[in-house]
Amino acid sequence: MAGETVITVVGNLTADPEMRTTRNGSTVANFSIAATPRVFDKQSNQWVDGDALFLRCSAWRDLASHCAQTLRKGMRVIAQGRLQQRPYQAQDGSNRTVVELQVDEIGPSLKYATAQVQRQQHGNGGGFQGNNAGGFAGGARDQQPQQQAQAPADDPWGAPAGEPDF
Repeated sequence: MAGETVITVVGNLTADPEMRTTRNGSTVANFSIAATPRVFDKQSNQWVDGDALFLRCSAWRDLASHCAQTLRKGMRVIAQGRLQQRPYQAQDGSNRTVVELQVDEIGPSLKYATAQVQRQQHGNGGGFQGNNAGGFAGGARDQQPQQQAQAPADDPWGAPAGEPDF
């Protein structure tokens, strides 16, 4: 992925993600993140809000479904992805350009909140199942938690009974 601009944004969702299906059957979730920097004003000796950056974001396929199921307006999130620019023609006929974040990874910020994580079965047989150790299974097609293998009784790194092993 040479030449792509990869960025990480921390901010709040301005609305619930909007999910739709494209003509070719792919699912996409669209949402905006408002990133407002806090800066210290030496004159007033206080922290103040800087100018907000509103970044339009899109997440595709299983990640789109996960975003729509999990994220809500006002949630503080950490999103990482590729910054992309694309031209389009407005309704008035003028040519315009939009810059948006194609989200690769996103999750809630735990700075001021807690979250419950639930593993998902991956619908197409890929993802983090199979040869990858640990991690999570992606996908939202099957909402049942992934069956976890039990660690041997003498495994010092195995999770105690009843506790998650992540």
